[in-house]
Amino acid sequence: MRFVDEFRDAEKARALSAKITSLCEPGRQYKFMEVCGGHTHTIYKHGLEDYLPETVSLVHGPGCPVCVIPMGRLDDAIAIAEEPEVIMTSFGDMMRVPGGRGSFFDSNAAGADIRMVYSPLDSLKIARQNPDKRVVFMAIGFETTAPSTAMTVLRAAAEGLENFSIFCNHVTIIPAIKAILDSPDLRLDGFIGPGHVSTVIGCRPYEFIAREHGKPLVCAGFEPLDILQSVYMLMRQLREGRSEVENQYARVVPWNGNPKALRVIGETMELRPWFEWRGLGFISQSALQVREKYAAFDAERIFSVPGVRVADPKACQCGEVLKGVLKPWECKVFGTACTPETPIGTCMVSSEGACAAYYNFGRFTRERVKEATRA
Repeated sequence: MRFVDEFRDAEKARALSAKITSLCEPGRQYKFMEVCGGHTHTIYKHGLEDYLPETVSLVHGPGCPVCVIPMGRLDDAIAIAEEPEVIMTSFGDMMRVPGGRGSFFDSNAAGADIRMVYSPLDSLKIARQNPDKRVVFMAIGFETTAPSTAMTVLRAAAEGLENFSIFCNHVTIIPAIKAILDSPDLRLDGFIGPGHVSTVIGCRPYEFIAREHGKPLVCAGFEPLDILQSVYMLMRQLREGRSEVENQYARVVPWNGNPKALRVIGETMELRPWFEWRGLGFISQSALQVREKYAAFDAERIFSVPGVRVADPKACQCGEVLKGVLKPWECKVFGTACTPETPIGTCMVSSEGACAAYYNFGRFTRERVKEATRA
């Protein structure tokens, strides 16, 4: 990739649009899920639905790591932050996520010391600077960010930093996709596979989707032409009667993943027996926890974590949005009671959240849908 412009060429986009349209079978509807929230933002920021025929629709999946964290886990983190002499650190998009007891920002205002960081290594620096405090990093993300957390744990161990730990909320993408495939609420023709996660795990783990479920998947990049080409590749597979895993993002994604990243994850973390996902419920072996070998850096072992479960607000329909059952604007509180400034659900907060994408970029799309409905 030399220049961004070559992946945002309108003429090439129209050519891909024509190819996609030519593959549509008369009377057939196509529905593809873009698993990653980054794809959702590209789709609505650049108006990619305008380049697709009406018979091809895109729905979003549970690929936003902030969005899938249940409210109870945030309350657990706040409980840790309220412990004496604790500094909690977090990525910025977690700071406004609402829990049952409010957000990190609310807890900060009430006296807790919760700081925004750009990297887990920033948390390590804070721990060095505050040897009399216990510094806890709120570790979230799919396999994409797990290697950086793992490396930070290894560095803390090498330095003997006894006042540093992580509250591990890393989740894994494959069990979530399995849950989607097993859901009776949704029927899909294929998947636009996550690009960032795939840079770590590769394409091979998705092969069960094609083999066992007969659904094609294409790992996609994040530029407009990447996504349109991925849709074309999916349509071509369906026209040819194939169900395979293909790699559109080959310039970044290795087929077998990143062995070094996978090795450090395996060294420091292991699968949990189960984990609760917002909207999807409890999914077995779908998240990571710190290995016993590194228990000294595991906040869940160091602190008394309540382990509470908190039901989502009745008005919030983040669960249905995360499963692709509802479009964000179909939620009753979207854009009214729930906005990025006053979020009720996680999907409106995160930079990868589907509701945030629709709110920021999808206004014209919603108006066209309304006009079509009235017509």
